[in-house]
Amino acid sequence: MTSAPTAARTAKVTRNTTETQIELALNLDGSGASDLQTGLPFFEHMLTQVARHGLVDLTVRASGDLEVDAHHTVEDVGIVLGQAFAKAIGDKEGVSRYGYAYVPLDEALSRAVVDLSGRPGLEYRCDYVRPRVGDFDVDLLHEFFQGFVNHAQVTVHLDNLRGNNAHHQAETLFKAFGRALRAAVALDPRFEGRVPSTKGSL
Repeated sequence: MTSAPTAARTAKVTRNTTETQIELALNLDGSGASDLQTGLPFFEHMLTQVARHGLVDLTVRASGDLEVDAHHTVEDVGIVLGQAFAKAIGDKEGVSRYGYAYVPLDEALSRAVVDLSGRPGLEYRCDYVRPRVGDFDVDLLHEFFQGFVNHAQVTVHLDNLRGNNAHHQAETLFKAFGRALRAAVALDPRFEGRVPSTKGSL
């Protein structure tokens, strides 16, 4: 059971450092639209999965020191997305709180579990069969999720259960994450006026 949000769950965040300049807009109650410019096509492909399968609208404009490598850009997009998520979700009144999903892609299968706990925590288990997809270092995907959970203040468990293609492994992780996030932020009328926690706050 879900109900329409009573207020827009949207946020815009800008972050400027000597390493990256990022503008990001997020709508948790979107249609899955994305408009992404990071200079990293594979990373944009992954972010598109989160938007499409999470049914969130996501706009990212990121300029970073790619001449060094992609690390700062990928990590900082995760940080800014986490900041935007925290602003958009607000006090979490009425949300379902928990979400999980299993997503296959051919031989690959991944699981994501999300808790809007108010506590940052990441458990990430993916033994990629190769270190790069094209020229993208898949180690950086962990940095993205770490940046996200640290600033969104959520707990996320991500497990690639099987796969022999690194692209498929990563894509199933991001698709599962999007679907789990979608379930966690869904509004449940049975929690209207309160948060799903015996503590009274998240």
